[in-house]
Amino acid sequence: MSRNAQLFERACQSIPGGVNSPVRAFRSVGGAPRFIKRAQGPYVWDAEDTRYIDYVGSWGPAILGHAHPEVIKAVQEAAVDGLSFGAPTEAEIDIAEAIVARIPSIEKVRLVSSGTEATMSAIRLARGATGRSKIIKFEGCYHGHADSLLVKAGSGMLTFGNPTSAGVPEEFIRHTLVLDYNNIDSVEAAFAEFGDDIACIIVEPVAGNMNLVKPIPGFLEGLRSLCTQHGALLIFDEVMTGFRAGPQGVQGLTGITPDLTTLAKVIGGGMPVGAFGGRADIMEHIAPLGSVYQAGTLSGNPVAVAAGLVTLKLLAEPGFYDRLSEQTRKLAEGMAERARAAGVPLATDYVGGMFGLYFTDSIPTTFAQMQQCNVEQFKKFFHGMLIRGVYFAPSAFEAGFVSGAHNDEVINATLDAAEEVFAKL
Repeated sequence: MSRNAQLFERACQSIPGGVNSPVRAFRSVGGAPRFIKRAQGPYVWDAEDTRYIDYVGSWGPAILGHAHPEVIKAVQEAAVDGLSFGAPTEAEIDIAEAIVARIPSIEKVRLVSSGTEATMSAIRLARGATGRSKIIKFEGCYHGHADSLLVKAGSGMLTFGNPTSAGVPEEFIRHTLVLDYNNIDSVEAAFAEFGDDIACIIVEPVAGNMNLVKPIPGFLEGLRSLCTQHGALLIFDEVMTGFRAGPQGVQGLTGITPDLTTLAKVIGGGMPVGAFGGRADIMEHIAPLGSVYQAGTLSGNPVAVAAGLVTLKLLAEPGFYDRLSEQTRKLAEGMAERARAAGVPLATDYVGGMFGLYFTDSIPTTFAQMQQCNVEQFKKFFHGMLIRGVYFAPSAFEAGFVSGAHNDEVINATLDAAEEVFAKL
């Protein structure tokens, strides 16, 4: 039995499913998960000292590459002064000012410890600020594991959703409408029926949790217009895309201004940090200024903030995003070319440092289309790449991530491995 398999067997004795986040368990692809012992640049090493080119990147945060020396130094220096104070620090102000300066839609920002906290708090804030109850989310978009967001679509376009997790009572999600991503007609119909009670729309402006799915032309613009027309708030969940799709996230690429934005992942540089922010008049509904309560003992943790500050500083270097996008393009287009040469149906797409691989003939634009991809072929591809030293997300429904450390040598090695795998598919 391999060392990874031994560790997984041991983990299952004390941890539910042997993992602390479900997708890590390899259940959708089969086999034993790789237990990572260290990482550097574009690589991770597992418990058997096998090296992999990594396209998971801690699910997005490792945009500079793993263990960037300046980030590690900042963490070490901050840790020497103490791990947590439960009191304000100057570094909190520094990172808040950095976020406000870079994302024009954010006038004030509140730090939290995770993406789930950020989205949960933003929705509570939207409800408190508008005095309304209902929210709109979209099938296939994941916004963390808060009760009101663990919802799948109902049986009809305007039926309320059904819980996607045991332990979520139906009454907890009775105010959540679940619509089709990229279907603006369904949103118009929802506002026509429930407009006076819709507090907000929350959306991944580029979806990354049903694989990478981009908005079609007019979709985000339509959401903005409908929210403005009906007095609802538009929340961009940029937990994944913030500072990864581009220097101002998706809102910077599209020019569409949300009322609230949620962030995490990149702003912590690999440490646990989240944030939500937006217009000052909305943010001032948050306690202690307003009546919407939100708190967290480790919010603005000094060690995590130190990692985030250095990461944001390095991302501001001239040309970083141009280089990142170019390497992602090389990977995505190179994969499509090699699959096509082997006669394997594979579509690819990318934005900034994110990419999607779809075992189908065309790029999906909806959750339903994503469900039609050939999952069995993905499983074979995943394991074929894994044995050749390339680590993709162990699910056909997750976006991939390129870092600033993925140079031409790394991309070419990945494409050479893929050529071998496609030939066998």
